[in-house]
Amino acid sequence: MQISERAQNIEPFYVMEVAKAAADLGRTVSNTNSPMVFLNIGEPDFTAPPLVQEAAARAVRDGLTQYTPALGLMALRERISAWYLARFGVQVAAGRIVVTAGASAALHLACMALIDAGDEVLMPDPSYPCNRHFVSAAGGKAVLLPTTAAERFQLSADKVQAAWGPRTRGVLLASPSNPTGTSIHPEELHRIQQVVKGHGGITLVDEIYLPLSFDAQYGQTVLALDDSIISLNSFSKYFNMTGWRLGWMVVPEVLVPTIERLAQNLFICPSSIAQYAALACFEPESIALYEQRRAEFQARRDYFIPALHALGLNVPVMPDGAFYAWADCSAACDRLGIQGSWDFAFEVMHRAHVAVTPGRDFGSAQTAQFIRFSTASSMAHLQTAVERLRTLLA
Repeated sequence: MQISERAQNIEPFYVMEVAKAAADLGRTVSNTNSPMVFLNIGEPDFTAPPLVQEAAARAVRDGLTQYTPALGLMALRERISAWYLARFGVQVAAGRIVVTAGASAALHLACMALIDAGDEVLMPDPSYPCNRHFVSAAGGKAVLLPTTAAERFQLSADKVQAAWGPRTRGVLLASPSNPTGTSIHPEELHRIQQVVKGHGGITLVDEIYLPLSFDAQYGQTVLALDDSIISLNSFSKYFNMTGWRLGWMVVPEVLVPTIERLAQNLFICPSSIAQYAALACFEPESIALYEQRRAEFQARRDYFIPALHALGLNVPVMPDGAFYAWADCSAACDRLGIQGSWDFAFEVMHRAHVAVTPGRDFGSAQTAQFIRFSTASSMAHLQTAVERLRTLLA
């Protein structure tokens, strides 16, 4: 069967390829005294709060399982609008909020609406791999710009200006970022937006980890800067609803009809059950629980990063949000007599029974020397992983 050129140009999602290998090995050691510890997937070990689960069951019981509007339930859009005001002090009209089948659908819709064949979108290297593939799926080209620890592994206004060319359409950023957990300073983000706006371009910002910020100076939404910025968000991470596949985006009012038309054709609507359940995310009881869990994620970071440093796995920039550690494994590879983070990941998987993600997915600028750890697992799992790594590296 002839496969489309578009599909052939999409690289494997190596995060998931490594995850499959780890899961296979995990099944063989599950009944031993050294079961696999999974620090590879960015999925909270917490599940949806009780009120959310009850709301989902109630929706099923009451037959609220049919199609909703393509833009999502207006009640949910209004709840999200109220959350922006309560959490960030920012007025975001419910009419600008589009509920989607996960943040992935939001990014797909945004790219389909704004990117033409041959358009270039500037992104940092390293960055989340699927983002660049959404650009490719729309016929565009992701242009990855190498970043450094001094830049917090984020783009700067100067780099955006220098890289802007005749085919450049805009920038796609993430703050906080996967895989680094680092954010763009608000002043730098403002400068980037001024550059993009000066060229008549678009700014898309992935903010799915924003509610999991640990540093107040980085905890503000980009929507406070400019109404023309498109923000992508999700119920997966802070709201602990990964498998429910529900997200949203905030777009300029003029773009809403275009997004609605695309959503009607590509997705019909997001899951009705997930939407009715998500209404309960914003109840005070649920928000209080989410904030407790955010504090737990911060405590895990505060334990794990120093522990990695003590093992010689240096994390050049302290993550200010999310639940990742972007660690340089060069010294550890030298000690083990292996080459690069890909080999390191499999060495650790097989010898220490700890699953981690090699940097290969996230770009090409020095990513071969970096490993991404997910600290979304329990403190007990993190402590077990540290002890096993210490034994291996000794």
